[in-house]
Amino acid sequence: QVQLVESGGGLVQLGGPLRLSCAASRNILSIYGMSWHRQAPGKQRELVADITSGGRTNHADTVKGRFTIPRDDAKKTAYLQMNSLKHEDTAVYYCYSSPVWGPVWGQGTQVTVSS
Repeated sequence: QVQLVESGGGLVQLGGPLRLSCAASRNILSIYGMSWHRQAPGKQRELVADITSGGRTNHADTVKGRFTIPRDDAKKTAYLQMNSLKHEDTAVYYCYSSPVWGPVWGQGTQVTVSS
């Protein structure tokens, strides 16, 4: 069974940076790609950014220019580097991958942007 474990969430100052990690128990991120999603209170879960197996990235308009999605294949880990954080970035962040045997979600990590 494959697991994705997020870490790095917490309380961050408005305008500050934060880096989330998504560690996979097996080497699926470089083979199947992965994505980051977030869900704010009272809102639907939304796609933040994704990276294909080949390393091509895509970002939601709301985070374009502020978030990047690097990946370290040797560590079986993907990251979400978040800069210039805004209040509206406050949410639970999830990583996700979809290997051939079925979708896998992480447990989520809370990010709270404060003034």
